Amino acid sequence: MNQQVVRRFWLFWAVFGLYAGALAQPPGGPVVVSPQVNADNTVTFRLLAPGAKDVKLNAQFEKAPVAMTKDAQGVWSVTTAPVKPDMYPYSFVVDGISVADPKNSAIFPNEGFQNSVVEINGSTPLVHSLRNVPHGTVSYRYYTSPELGQRPVVVYTPPGYETDTKTTYPVLYLLHGTTDVEETWTKVGRANIILDNLIAQGKAKPMVIVMPYGRAYPTISKSSGSLRNWDNLQAFKKDFMGNLFPFVEKNYRVKKDKDSRAIAGFSGGGGETLYLGLNNPDLFSWVCGFAPGMLKEEFDRNNATAFANPTQTNQRLKLFWIGVGKEDGLYPIINDYLKVLDEKKIKHETLISEGGHTWMNCKLYLSTIAQKLFQ
Repeated sequence: MNQQVVRRFWLFWAVFGLYAGALAQPPGGPVVVSPQVNADNTVTFRLLAPGAKDVKLNAQFEKAPVAMTKDAQGVWSVTTAPVKPDMYPYSFVVDGISVADPKNSAIFPNEGFQNSVVEINGSTPLVHSLRNVPHGTVSYRYYTSPELGQRPVVVYTPPGYETDTKTTYPVLYLLHGTTDVEETWTKVGRANIILDNLIAQGKAKPMVIVMPYGRAYPTISKSSGSLRNWDNLQAFKKDFMGNLFPFVEKNYRVKKDKDSRAIAGFSGGGGETLYLGLNNPDLFSWVCGFAPGMLKEEFDRNNATAFANPTQTNQRLKLFWIGVGKEDGLYPIINDYLKVLDEKKIKHETLISEGGHTWMNCKLYLSTIAQKLFQ
């Protein structure tokens, strides 16, 4: 009798084990790994889409979409040529529809398209590479706007902020591009990692970075175009000055003088940056545009305070900086703007880089100005 009980016991657990094991297995079909960064800096991309008729890889390091091939199991794949180390957005174009990589958890936060992000590290650490250094803290916060409701903002505090509670810090307000969101600067621009590395190397001052959402939604529709459009500038300025500023200065140990405040931004957010920074010289001593969005007919209106008294503008600003890529579609208009600044004798620094309107250049621009701010 005891032997029968024992046999039944072990039979039960054997069957249970097989059942549990079956539940633990992934769904049927091939195991797909994507992206796969190879030792020679080539990258293999894969997508399981047995019913698709045509799949292409659309990656920012390629000049045009690249055709992928399908195997007998319905997995489409392509291996690229060696890629220059950096972080790049990419997507798959499946029968004409652009989709993010379902096997990649690194997503490009954006309201206008679905992209994933691939990182190629190479043999030498880059300024945005994760290293064994003290790290700051990235916090997801909300503040209240009477007109716009609950507003998201991402805040970076430098290493030691939580333990050294007596120190106050300078603050950088960092604005994203049109269709980007408040977390694009950390997830794609790696702002927190860049500052961690530069602070550890003694190349940048410890600072707080405030990364708000740049569209005055719902007052301004998400389909209304560039963040530097006049209606958005007016509504965003009201929220920025009336709600975000007080929230930051109440909840964070930031210095409250203009020499301890900087503002920088990319694309449409760069247009917001120049408008807010140059027209409020008593608030900001450091103004930096990363391929800032602008139109020639807006020059006088959007720069009214700075243009009205160039001598005073030069006295009030410690740094006025603009970066743009030679292949950026905004390069011609920004070049015209730089000529106007020269004509008016408004002091500025420029960086004309390689490449286009990309977040690769954003990381370059941020790492450049971070070493200049508050010095």
